[in-house]
Amino acid sequence: MIEDELKLAAYLHKGLTEEGFVVDVAHNGVDGLHLAMECDYDLLVLDAMLPGIDGLGVLAALRQSKQTPVLMLTARVRVEDRVKGLQSGADDYLVKPFAFSELVARIQVLLRRGHPRSAAGEAVLGLADLEVDLLRRKATRAGRRLDLTAKEFNLLVLLLRRQGEVLSRTEIAEQVWDMNFDSATNVIDVAIRRLRAKLDAPFERTLLHTVRGMGYALEARDP
Repeated sequence: MIEDELKLAAYLHKGLTEEGFVVDVAHNGVDGLHLAMECDYDLLVLDAMLPGIDGLGVLAALRQSKQTPVLMLTARVRVEDRVKGLQSGADDYLVKPFAFSELVARIQVLLRRGHPRSAAGEAVLGLADLEVDLLRRKATRAGRRLDLTAKEFNLLVLLLRRQGEVLSRTEIAEQVWDMNFDSATNVIDVAIRRLRAKLDAPFERTLLHTVRGMGYALEARDP
């Protein structure tokens, strides 16, 4: 999210995080464009009026090499302004002030367009008998629903998207908790233990593995 109004940015960051999204925030066009170019985001929420480089400038530079879905926010109500933004490559437009529920709904629509879809039209990740529906935020194993918290779901999605890779505690903390890892805390280990109890304990085959001294990996290993 690139938004220079600090209170609004903090409000949206808190709300979207509670909805289960992992959100990075920049407060000017220069920093925001750098993040958008360096990282592979699922979606960019972009304010039209920004210091440094304005929203249209960020969008123009981004579209030279990336097709990340972009939802633009603006205080401008003129139709011409919205048309210009859409013609410049924005995927959707939301005029301030807006209802938070509408922002979430529009984000979900754009994510449905951007994710690969299953035959049912939904974005689904899978490994062995594990299936995760990204849009319904539902995980099942062998057809059985897994009762996951928002953090457990996000942790599972991260591991599933990087299946076969060993993820360190530092990377997990940054990606799922949006924080710098403190080696004195066991929050990651506790979360892994709780996820494993739901993901693996009821089943014969183990998917979530500890790689001693390195981190954790999600992988369907041969028995």
